[in-house]
Amino acid sequence: MHRNHKPAPAARTARLASCALLATAAALVGCERGSSDGADETATGPSGCPAVNARAQAAVTRAERTDIPWGGPTDGPAAVSGKTIVYVAQTMTNPGVAGAAKGVREAARVIGWDVRVIDGGGTPAGIQAAMSEAVALRPAGIVIGGFDPDSTAQQAARANAQGIPLIGWHAVPEPGPSRQPDLFTNVTTRVQDVARISAQWIISDSDGRAGVVVITDASIPFARNKSDLIRKELAACSGVRLLSVENIPIPDASSRTPREVSSLLSRFQDRWTHSVAINDLYFADAAPAFRAAGEKGSGPPFNIGAGDGDPSAFQRINSEQYQAATVPEPLTLQGWQIVDEFNRAFAGRPASGYTAPIHIATAGNSEGAATWDPSGYQEAYRKIWGK
Repeated sequence: MHRNHKPAPAARTARLASCALLATAAALVGCERGSSDGADETATGPSGCPAVNARAQAAVTRAERTDIPWGGPTDGPAAVSGKTIVYVAQTMTNPGVAGAAKGVREAARVIGWDVRVIDGGGTPAGIQAAMSEAVALRPAGIVIGGFDPDSTAQQAARANAQGIPLIGWHAVPEPGPSRQPDLFTNVTTRVQDVARISAQWIISDSDGRAGVVVITDASIPFARNKSDLIRKELAACSGVRLLSVENIPIPDASSRTPREVSSLLSRFQDRWTHSVAINDLYFADAAPAFRAAGEKGSGPPFNIGAGDGDPSAFQRINSEQYQAATVPEPLTLQGWQIVDEFNRAFAGRPASGYTAPIHIATAGNSEGAATWDPSGYQEAYRKIWGK
């Protein structure tokens, strides 16, 4: 097995062998329906996927490196002074949204700007009201913090008409400028890269034999796209069985996740070896249900978050409490990048074109850290801004 470059315990090997036998039996009698959104499980054999597994292991080894140098911009406009920006948050209970907001505040203090955060509360009405309030304040710029700009199309159109630049954080699937919706740029890692490496970690960690639960929020296009990509990548390995796709809206995660996890444990038992969620926060809410069922914190099931890498996720990983890995967004860095992108917009310059690299954090490479960011970004941005 591949976890932290240490051999798997005998008990885990036995459970995975059992999973493989059960998967074979299930394949003989036909597929189950194991998904809350109606997706069929993938019938597979016990043979694994040697070629796919080898590629996955190589990709995971690269992604687990921690000695990643700064690869972002090293030049740009000096700081434009006296600006106020508004960060409209999908919900500040989403650790990724909150972490990026924290980075924006930190960078704004350095560059000398004011920041106001308006919390949309995770509901369409709340987000629309927050965006209306943001536009009414007539700030220099507005951050679309973790929600689909099309859900606030009227407010975004008013901002565009008033010449207020909009910058997204996880607002549309791709990083960089967007024409429809009209965003100066969108700050995010590449969702296809995050999805691919999350699935590859499961393939590598299980040696190509896993029973997987995928957790998503289908109400967010970005999240739904991510989970669809994860499923596609998992399907490349014939030894991986998709047990269930659970659609749990992020605002409902604390109430629904424990119930769903209890049900899944009852249905799948030892066949459930791995989980991947589009956001780490699901595993915070899943932990009580795993604990109540007598599951060990060190797994199985072995859980990976396909974003965001907030401090609580690192704590669970480092203490082996129901999460084994995360593909962390460099949240603080992305907050600094948002401020730098606004500075470029205010100076009439194009977006930087920078996209943060993909990384996998485990107990074996995080060295007890509570976040992950590439080194050198603060020095680079301070130099660009003259601060």
